[in-house]
Amino acid sequence: MRTLILSDLHLGGLSRSDLLRRAELRAPLLELAAGVERVVLLGDVLELRHGPVRDAMDAARPFFEDLGRALGDGELIVTAGNHDHALVEPWLAARGAELEPHPLGLEQLLEPAQVSPALERISTWVAPARMRVAYPGLWVRPDVYATHGHYLDCHLTVPTLERLSVGVMSRVLGRSATTFDCVDDYESVSAPVFAWRDAVARAAHTGDALNGIATVSAWRTLGGGHNGSTGPARRFDRAAVLRALRGRALIAGFPVAVAALNRAGLGPLRAEVSTSELRRAGLRAMGEVAARLGLGDSYVVFGHTHRTGPLPGDEQQEWRGRDGARLVNAGSWTYASIFLTSAAGESPYWPGGCVLVEDDGPPVVLRLLQERTREEIRPPRQAPTPAAG
Repeated sequence: MRTLILSDLHLGGLSRSDLLRRAELRAPLLELAAGVERVVLLGDVLELRHGPVRDAMDAARPFFEDLGRALGDGELIVTAGNHDHALVEPWLAARGAELEPHPLGLEQLLEPAQVSPALERISTWVAPARMRVAYPGLWVRPDVYATHGHYLDCHLTVPTLERLSVGVMSRVLGRSATTFDCVDDYESVSAPVFAWRDAVARAAHTGDALNGIATVSAWRTLGGGHNGSTGPARRFDRAAVLRALRGRALIAGFPVAVAALNRAGLGPLRAEVSTSELRRAGLRAMGEVAARLGLGDSYVVFGHTHRTGPLPGDEQQEWRGRDGARLVNAGSWTYASIFLTSAAGESPYWPGGCVLVEDDGPPVVLRLLQERTREEIRPPRQAPTPAAG
């Protein structure tokens, strides 16, 4: 079955960095979707950390209706990631109420009405296409497994907010990621973290610390980024000076803070936050997940980190898990200015990535917006965007 996989749409984000809400940018994707039998949306489909589900649903509806028309009598598979875990939480809660629930497998295939009212509603929008829900992933082919990838945060060496959150939960529960060997292990430390954040966002828009804006600011400072302004020097700005001083303090104190987190048992963490280390750390962590879940040398398609690949010029060995899993990342459909260069398609974080899986042969990475200029994809209203993952 010819299958198109894409991830990290983040539809409904406050910053309007979700590019598929714009008809002109979803056109190339819909054209491709019309020629496949199945589309898989691989998690973080909706942005549910910024505010109520209803807001994200309203923003997402035109995309789903267009996708349903493009697919026709084809099939849509939706799974959940860390930013839209609330979509599957009702089903997980009902399952937990059973006296002796069966262990979670690598693939649970469900009808939308079994899972949540939100997914049931989406299934009506994509008609005439049929929709099902897969969690935590889907066997696309006997040798191709697709999942969002949020379990990798349990093994990440970069101190992201997500990594620290699951690290604290592991300590509280006494469940170390070094012992994990099944889906239930990963859910035990991640689902409580997601549930708390989802509860905060249920009734109103969230603040910078939870919606990712504060994280982006910190990454920009640690990575030596700037706000992109150019032009003649401006008069003395006391606020700008204070921000610069705080930035220097953050840079100086970051290695000390990371060392303290390691001593507290939340590691192993590293103080390097370059884009190269982000890539390497994410791939190492996803390879570890693949090994612990017994995926062998299968192709493992994931998202979460927003870094499309492997791309020409990438070190192929980095994209192999320790047990031989062949990693493939579908990228994202969000505009994250901190990771983008001025040249169209140059950055591996350039939005518009997807993966095409045929009946045989390796999955193929496609980049549908790589010819679009930065100005063409820039959101109408400038604002910081949530960090990858």
